Amino acid sequence: MFVGVSHETSAFAVTSIFRWWGQEGRQRYPNARHLLILADTGGSNSATRGAWKDQLQQHLCDRLGLTVTVAHYPTGASKYNPIERRLFSQITRNWAAEPLTDYDKVLSLIRGTTTTTGLKVRAYLDTKEYPLKVKPSAQRLRNSESPDTRLSPSGTTPSLLQMGNNSCAVTLYSYSEIR
Repeated sequence: MFVGVSHETSAFAVTSIFRWWGQEGRQRYPNARHLLILADTGGSNSATRGAWKDQLQQHLCDRLGLTVTVAHYPTGASKYNPIERRLFSQITRNWAAEPLTDYDKVLSLIRGTTTTTGLKVRAYLDTKEYPLKVKPSAQRLRNSESPDTRLSPSGTTPSLLQMGNNSCAVTLYSYSEIR
């Protein structure tokens, strides 16, 4: 988990995924060429944010050579996201009634989160400043979304995601590097 000192921006979100890949993902999945990202619909990783798509393309596809699929949950359906259920609920339980007075305490409480089933959380502090309202140019987005270039949404047709006895329609977008 990455804790930022700046703003929740698309650049922060993608940088966190990029850092996770370099620190853990690559070792855990050495043969992976495809990355699935489960995302809610709001904030920095919204399906409609050009900055989110542009950052994914630049940092994960172009730099790492990964094909990325993003599954966006509909508004209000983040409860279906296993990270929300399995990770954030445990962190919240661990720091309940604790004043979060500084970053060291926040990181310590996150890192101290464990479960009887083996969950252990790693937490890192990102001290970079991420400016607000950074948008790629309209031309850059047009170029990256054309069929003969690198950014190619797989469509906006909802897919059904099964979670136990529940199901949720998600929207899938795929991005890949220039070949």
